[in-house]
Amino acid sequence: ELGLHICACLGLLKPQQAERLAAAGVDRINHNLNTSRRYYEEVCTTHTYQDRLDTLNVVRQSGMEICSGLIAGMGESQEDLLDTVFELQGLKVESVPVNFLNSIDGTPLEQRWDLNPRECLRILCLLRFALPDVEIRIAGGREVNLRSMQAFGLYPANSMFVSDYLTTKGQTPEEDYAMIRDLGFEVVTGGHEMS
Repeated sequence: ELGLHICACLGLLKPQQAERLAAAGVDRINHNLNTSRRYYEEVCTTHTYQDRLDTLNVVRQSGMEICSGLIAGMGESQEDLLDTVFELQGLKVESVPVNFLNSIDGTPLEQRWDLNPRECLRILCLLRFALPDVEIRIAGGREVNLRSMQAFGLYPANSMFVSDYLTTKGQTPEEDYAMIRDLGFEVVTGGHEMS
């Protein structure tokens, strides 16, 4: 009735959980791969890459759409990045959030700084080329990594996350809307243009 499209981010799911979510009206589940199978153990020790794939397969079998993406800049190789993109391609995801590592003091990746604006744009273009019909969404770390070039990210991407993220601050919605309008694009939410 309200025209809402529900996308939930709930961690690992079992078949019966996914079926209940689908029956309750959830349209899409976000569960990011984050990186390649080969590199996964370098960045996560609480569960396996296969656990992530199993959850995504359970989501698909329940009839919900898949939103799954990556975090670039964690020390992965170019081959890891390509493997992640090909895995997303094989999963036939509907949406890909692209996060760029925003190093936080006191975390294992606090000293990582592998990205520059051109590399971030190259990653977005690679995803657009590999997944031409998929929603590419610029997500966390865009302000820090794309810096003055973040507006250019909206050419290969369909959308971007606005405002704050899970653990870091983003720029204000007003700044994002101004950037979008400066590009000559329209801000659209729920299928309606925002003024």
